[in-house]
Amino acid sequence: MIDPVTIREQIAQIETKRESLVRLLEKPDLGTLRIDVNQAIEEIDDLLDEFKQTFPETPSDR
Repeated sequence: MIDPVTIREQIAQIETKRESLVRLLEKPDLGTLRIDVNQAIEEIDDLLDEFKQTFPETPSDR
């Protein structure tokens, strides 16, 4: 079983990767790949929302 600290670390990595995708969208020569990048961002956002609903942050988590 994975401990909560490890899960939160992995979620933090996903949030970092999301920022990379957002920066990628700023590139003008992305072409049709833009659709896939947008989809990936949406799926990451959904994952992060579900994580926060399932594991709400408590003062002891900070």
